[in-house]
Formats: sequence, structure tokens, C-alpha cells
Amino acid sequence: MTPDSKFALNATRRAADLTALGDRPEVDVLVIGGGVTGAGVALDAAARGLRTLLVERTDFAFGTSRWSSKLVHGGLRYLASGRVGIAHESAVERGIMLRTTAPHLVRPLPQLVPLLPGIKTAQSSLIRAGFAAGDALRIAARTSAGTLPRSRRVAAAEALRLAPTVRREGLRGGLQAWDGQLVDDARLVVALARTAAAEGATVLTRMEAVAATGDSVQLRDTRTGEALTVRARAVINATGVWAGEVDHSIELRPSRGTHLVFDAAAFGGLSAALTVPVPGSISRFVFALPAAHGRVYLGLTDEDAPGPIPDEPQPTEAEIDFLLDTINTALREPLTRADIRGRFAGLRPLLKTADDSTADISREHAVLTSPDGLITVVGGKLTTYRQMAQDAVDAAVAHAALPASNCRTTRLPLVGAVAGAARDRIDAPPVLIERYGSEAGQIVSAWLADPALREPVAPGIDVTAAEFDFAISHEGALTVDDLLDRRSRIGLVPSDRAAATPAAEAAFARAVVGS
Repeated sequence: MTPDSKFALNATRRAADLTALGDRPEVDVLVIGGGVTGAGVALDAAARGLRTLLVERTDFAFGTSRWSSKLVHGGLRYLASGRVGIAHESAVERGIMLRTTAPHLVRPLPQLVPLLPGIKTAQSSLIRAGFAAGDALRIAARTSAGTLPRSRRVAAAEALRLAPTVRREGLRGGLQAWDGQLVDDARLVVALARTAAAEGATVLTRMEAVAATGDSVQLRDTRTGEALTVRARAVINATGVWAGEVDHSIELRPSRGTHLVFDAAAFGGLSAALTVPVPGSISRFVFALPAAHGRVYLGLTDEDAPGPIPDEPQPTEAEIDFLLDTINTALREPLTRADIRGRFAGLRPLLKTADDSTADISREHAVLTSPDGLITVVGGKLTTYRQMAQDAVDAAVAHAALPASNCRTTRLPLVGAVAGAARDRIDAPPVLIERYGSEAGQIVSAWLADPALREPVAPGIDVTAAEFDFAISHEGALTVDDLLDRRSRIGLVPSDRAAATPAAEAAFARAVVGS
């Protein structure tokens, strides 16, 4: 296997891996769930030298991991409630992602709170104190000010440069802090899965776990219907809000976080996270974030979402009104529903306790072991996925006495990771480097070999045909939906999705001809 091919996930490798698994259906660690946590667990386990299998019912990042705010938080919000431990953990994990894990996918993002008449002196002082605490967290986590600058107050002119559509009347300037932002949460998950595969893990999407215990899992290939039982020394359930469907002893009550999608033009070239306090609250905010493909995401809600878990949660009309009403308190020209290009919602896991209350572990994760030995990791957040994975694998190693080396993921870069001078030397457009890092040159090489592959997949969309081809040959895309909804985020805007579907179908046709 060549250095490049060991990172490649595709239909050919999937078939070969399935054959090998059928010949030897025993592993050290079997991970159920291909979101950020499950992919992180698989990478951690494989990097420790354990024979690892990751199975996912649909596609990488199919669930909550593609519906996040794409932020890598430093944990500031947890200080307000006295949760110093989780705040410090978040800041440490943010630094690892920025410096080592995925510097090509995570970038510093300024956060701006405009000081408008609705924010009184006492509230602005509280926000400023919170930002100062965030600076202390950054220092404690050993993240340099060169990576994330210290917070400061900015003049009105600077606030308007960062957020051009903010109200001018009564604007007293703004408070600015810095945090991390992911180019794309789903791309992070794919990079984790590919790196796990390069470390020796078997990674299989479209493979459903029909039943699981602490030492075996019944699997069904959803593409062919074929069944397979795999024995494992440890089984880890990393299925997020679906965790209770794998381990019936766990009861979850999810909450829903909703985002709206706008054209960047609606915010006039926003270059910071525009952060607006919710009227009547001193601790709740909504924010508008510059995003990939010339978009802005507006979020976030936190609503109880009982009942069956949908594959694709839907925002409610009340949530849409709440987001619009809150952001409009800060804008010169109010946004309306006509400005909305798309919308998405994700579910956070809340663990139901014995007294029927809810313990919010959507940020403080838990590793639980059932009586039959099935290990479940639940809660947490995208920023702390690596620590969650480490804790889950530590539990598996201890439970099954696995012969594993120490955790390596604090110093293990993901495929494509590049920064500094090495990044500057890559001969590729910046937008490709942000998506592919050191692999951006492979997209450019495809353009040079066939200029038709440089054409956008639809008018006005900054994704080229070569990127669809790369997603099929290297990133495990098996369906048109994988291309449109997770390897790119074109599908967030329905009209763009319709326009790009023919190009996605053509990419699979090329793959068949070339195979």
C-alpha cells in the first residue's frame, strides 16, 4: 500500500475490507457510530496498536456531527456556571486542534459583541470580564496570543468593519475576543476516519449494528443485506443521540439546536462571529458566523426534543422567529424569512436520570459500562471529542485487559494537517488548502490533467468536479447524498443541491468508467 493509498477510503477498499473481515471476524475494539466521537475512538484505538473496526449505519457525520455550529470553543461559557474543569478541558483541546490535529481545518475567528444601546454598562462589564476569563483560560491551556489574540475593546469603526450591517445609531464600539472555527465539521470527521484507516483500523460505512453486547455485534451490510457477526474484546457505543437504541439501559432526552443559512451578502461581508445577547438575558446569545461556500450560519437554539430520534431534525417555526428577532436587534436592516437560504438542526444528548430529571451531559461527557460489558460514551461536544475518545478507549483497555500502548492522539496530526511555512508553500488556491490542507495539490493536479474537472459543479458554487472525484476515490463517498450533504455542504441550500445533483451523478459515472 502506498503512503497515499493508506489514507484512501472508497468502494474498492470497502469491498476488500469486508472480505478480510469475513475471513477473520474477530477484533480487539469494535466502535459503533461514525460521528466525531466514534471516528475519534477508532483513531485512538488503532493508534494504540489495537485491531479496530468502526461501523456506521449510514455515512460519516450523518448525525449531530454535521449539524454543529462549526466552532471549536475554549470553554468560556462554562466558567459562568463555575464549571472550571470542563472549561479548562475545552481550552486545552482547542489548542491541540489548532496546533496539531487539524490546523488546516481549524482557524482563529474573532468574536464581536457590538455595544449598542440595549447593552447597558453593567452587562458590557460582565461580558468584558468573561472575555478576560477566556484570556486566562487560553494562557492556562498554553495557547499563545499569536494563535488566538487577547480580547479587547474596539472602536465603532472597527466593529463595523468586522460586521458591516450592524446598527450605527448609538453604537459605542464593540468587545472582541477570539475562538476557533472549523471550516467544516463533517470534513473533520472524514479526516479522523481516514487517519484511523491509515493507522490500521477497518472503517465501514453502510454497515448497521443490528444487535450489540459487550463482546459481539451483529452487523448488516445495508448495501447488500448480507449479515455478519463480529466478536470483539471490547465494544464501544458512540452513537450519540441514538445511544439508547444500542444500549437499552440508557435513556436519553435530546435537545435541539437550530441554525439558519444566509448568503454572505445578507451580512455585508461578515468577518467575525457577530454575537448578540438575547433580550432579557445576561448569559444567552445568538451568533452569526461566516461559513464555507459564501454563507453565514445564524444560531443557536436549545429546545427540548422528546420522542423518536429523526435522521434529520427540523427547526420549528418558533425557533426561526426567535433567531430572526434576536439578530435583528443588532442590524440596521432587519432580516426576514425571504433572506433564509437554508436551515438545519442538530440534537444534543441529555441523559435521563432515575428521578426523571435531565442531567445535561451534552458538554460533560460520560463513559458508561453496561452489565454485559458494552461501553457507551455519551455527552461531550465536538471540541472535546479527542478527550472523550481517549477516556472511552482507556475504559475498554481496562475492562478487557487489552495490550495497548499509551494514547498518542495529542500529537497525531490528521491527514492533510499543515500549517505555517509548509502551508504557504502549497501551490493551490486558499479555499482548497482550507478544505484539504496538504492534499490540495491533488485537486490541482486533477485540474491540470483534465481542465473539465476545474469546472464548478453548478453555477456560482465554489466546488469543482475534481473535488467530487476526490471524495469518491479518497473520502469514502458512496452516494450522491454523501457528496452533496457531507463531503461538501452544498445540500444546506435546497436550490444549490438541485443544481449540483447532475454533477454528483456524473462523478459516480466517471468513477465506474475509471474502475
